[in-house]
Amino acid sequence: MMTIRNRKRKKATWQLLLMLAAIAAIVVCLLLPTEWWGGTARAAEASDKEATTLVRAGMEAPDFTVAMIDGSEVTLSKLRGRVVLVNFWATWCPPCRAELARVQRDLIDRFAGRPFTFLPISRGETRETVKAFRAKTGYAFPMGLDPQQTIYGRYAANYIPRNFLIDAEGRCVSAVIGYTPAEFEALTAKIEELLAR
Repeated sequence: MMTIRNRKRKKATWQLLLMLAAIAAIVVCLLLPTEWWGGTARAAEASDKEATTLVRAGMEAPDFTVAMIDGSEVTLSKLRGRVVLVNFWATWCPPCRAELARVQRDLIDRFAGRPFTFLPISRGETRETVKAFRAKTGYAFPMGLDPQQTIYGRYAANYIPRNFLIDAEGRCVSAVIGYTPAEFEALTAKIEELLAR
């Protein structure tokens, strides 16, 4: 029969082994490069984002007519001959707001007088919400409204901000998800390249 002392010793041994195993697991995780243990999650997210992109580079951009904040309408096919950047965004989206803060200077002013159109489309929001956002931010550039997400649904199934760069012939040249300063700079350079053709 096992004595109380032997049971305590056995229990202490198991606790020590479990603690050593936990420490070993932590050490292994700390020693492995971040790309190794975080890569799987990033790869899954990238795959998911890619799967939600319905219009990719090389495809003809689906035509649409969007109601603008001022009551006018814009039809994509009527912009043929111009480079168009279709931007899906929302007022509640921090990366969208960061990107929009750069638009006036880095896109509209930079490409003024050239065959370029920046076409931001608010995804899933009312005219009143977008008007209030414009009043708060002071943005004066045109904005489209897609409260039912019907236009967005032709281009993507999830995630914003999204930029679809469309050439003068109506083909998608680039489809970008999210916002980073580096991606924005690359997109701006691509617009410059298309306008130089």
